[in-house]
Formats: sequence, C-alpha cells, structure tokens
Amino acid sequence: MESELKKILLVEDDPNFGTILKDYLTINNYQVTHAKNGMEGFEKFKRSDFDLCILDVMMPYKDGFTLAKEIKEKNEDVPIIFLTAKSLKEDVLKGYQVGADDYLNKPFDSEVLLMKIKAILQRKVVDTIAESKQFEFQIGNFFLNSKLRFLSYLNEEAVKLSPKENDLLRLLALHLNDLMTRELALTKIWRDDNYFTSRSMDVYIAKLRKYLKQDENVEILNIHGEGFRLVVKQ
Repeated sequence: MESELKKILLVEDDPNFGTILKDYLTINNYQVTHAKNGMEGFEKFKRSDFDLCILDVMMPYKDGFTLAKEIKEKNEDVPIIFLTAKSLKEDVLKGYQVGADDYLNKPFDSEVLLMKIKAILQRKVVDTIAESKQFEFQIGNFFLNSKLRFLSYLNEEAVKLSPKENDLLRLLALHLNDLMTRELALTKIWRDDNYFTSRSMDVYIAKLRKYLKQDENVEILNIHGEGFRLVVKQ
C-alpha cells in the first residue's frame, strides 16, 4: 500500500491567500484542510487527526496563539508553524512559548515553507522511530534479531549483519510494505543527508538485496526520487 498523504490544518483568515496556499500545498502532495478563523480551525482540528498545523497569528474570534494553546492541550505532539505579518521579538517569543516549531513572516517564499514542513515532519518520524523498542522481525521466511544483528533464513545458520546493514534492514522492517524515505534513513543512520552518504546507502541496499534474494517473495523496491519499500508478497 502506498504511503498516505500527510494531513495539514491551515488556519488563515485571508480567503485569497488561504486558497492559494492550500492549492500550493495540495499540488505538493499534502492533504490540506482550510479554516478561515480560529474558532473554525479548532472545530476542524477536533474532528480529524492532523500531522501538522499552519496557523495565522492575527485572526478574528480567536487568534493563532490561543488556538495553538487549545491544540496543544488536545495533542501536544502535533507540530505548529505560525504565519504572521508581525515581526516583533515579543510575538516570536510568545509563539515559541505556546509550542511553535517554526515561524514565518509574511510575505514568505513558498518553497521555504515547503522545506520547513518537510524538515519538521521528517524530524517527527525520526523521533517516533527512535522510540520504537521492537527488535525482532519476521520478513517472509527471514527472521531478524536487530539486537544481536542476526538474520536467519528458515532453519539455516544465521548471518551476522554489519551495524549499518542491521540498522538499515530494521528501518525497512519498521516500514514493512510502506515507503521508507531516503531522508529518514540518511538522517537516522548516517546522521547526514548528502550525495556521498546517499551513494553509501545504495551500496548497503544492494548488500541487503543479496541477503534477501533467497526468498522470492521478499523484495526491496526502489521508489524513484523517494526512497525504498521492503515488500513481502502474499
């Protein structure tokens, strides 16, 4: 199954700007819900689960800071980006105090917003993976013990994986049949995302494919421009 689109709540009282921003984020593969004021924003937040919220600060009925407090009381883990026409230091500090992950002053470069969204969501995924305690995985006819770094096939003698082989296969297994992005693996395992670490990861993917080729129902698919999927065919 393909990875679902990330859901964003956009609360912006300027109807023209809000519509343009919603359309821009939608064509960049986000599922966007647009609310036109703070009260409407909170009602929509309560009715659905969102991966990230983008809140205008100055809004009628309920400002962005008040809305952010209410959102954090309901879900303290959801990331928040504030949009504001004001650049006063006091307002920026207040935004961070109520739980902002980032802050953008209007007018802003839409590509910068995209990069901030991507970075925040990626960081959230890395944090979630880091908290996972699972270390045993059944991958088709393979069994992985990532604590001991052992990969065994049926009743054959287990292979001892290198640390990076082990970490990469565990990350793929945690995303079994779903997308594991390049950025996630490079950030979590290599601690850096650049051309050289990306090429290094490709080498390790090739090594893992050699281990897994014994089971014709197990495959690591390359999702062009996105990452990899560890697939177990039914």
